[in-house]
Amino acid sequence: MAKKVKTTAPRKAPAPKLPKVNAGELVTLLDYLRYAVSRFQDADLVFAHGTTDPVSEAAFLIGEALHLRPDQFESFVTARVTAAEGKQILDLITTRITTRKPAAYLVNKVYMRGLPFYVDERVIVPRSFIGELLETHFGGAEADGTSLIDDPLAVDSVLDLCTGSGCLAILASRHFPNAMIDAVDISKDALAVAAKNVADYDLGERISLHRGDLFAPLSQRRYDLIISNPPYVDAEGMAGLPQECRAEPTLAFDGGADGLDIIHRILGQARDHLTAEGGLLCEVGRDRPQIEASYPDLPLLWLDTEESEGEVFWITAQDLV
Repeated sequence: MAKKVKTTAPRKAPAPKLPKVNAGELVTLLDYLRYAVSRFQDADLVFAHGTTDPVSEAAFLIGEALHLRPDQFESFVTARVTAAEGKQILDLITTRITTRKPAAYLVNKVYMRGLPFYVDERVIVPRSFIGELLETHFGGAEADGTSLIDDPLAVDSVLDLCTGSGCLAILASRHFPNAMIDAVDISKDALAVAAKNVADYDLGERISLHRGDLFAPLSQRRYDLIISNPPYVDAEGMAGLPQECRAEPTLAFDGGADGLDIIHRILGQARDHLTAEGGLLCEVGRDRPQIEASYPDLPLLWLDTEESEGEVFWITAQDLV
């Protein structure tokens, strides 16, 4: 009998001691931005939750503390910060470093395609590339030749599988104004967050939330478009998740031993839930090689975005076999 090896979670590195900031040393937004970036780099934080680098993360936290939208930050970069505001900013910087929780959890907000969404620790922080692809590849026949559909106005039904916070369903509702949208998640907690976002955007009459395992709660309904950003992290990736990601729900990451457990099921069932002219848009992270090896005969179209290459595929109902 093989001897069992006891595994232990990696030890958390002690948070670096932040230098004391004396009164008057930091004055403008730019001063606080520079200070935050230096501290974030010292702490070796990971950025993958709505921001991708220490500068954008610092600007996001400072902006939220001051009730400034991301597009307003640059206009006020030389503005002076009050003592009370400065304390709030420094507290956020300290909390981000000492807890290593995603910044979105600290302010209960994330932006996707310029729109704010509520998030908390019941749901993964959304950072899907699908929102960008809806804009760049689903513009209809009058687009620049890259559109995968003829007319966004003709899309009557959309399904968002593994909806999480509901942000992709909400983005889809804006891009396909005539569509009714079903959004599914297996997590009751995630659906509670999605319900808040749907209510915040007053979309309760167009977006229906369903709790269940993928297609199970949908009966025989068919859709013009299915979008999904499912769990796709393999066992090795799960073992190496950075501390920031460990603050998020494990259920939202874990795709099984090879990362493809959920993706196999989606590909196996999607055709039964698509209209004749429909298609599936699915995000799979870095699993492209494994998917191509598993489905060598499927004509998957791999799509790129500004920050990704081949992490999302498109396939039509007619090509799914």
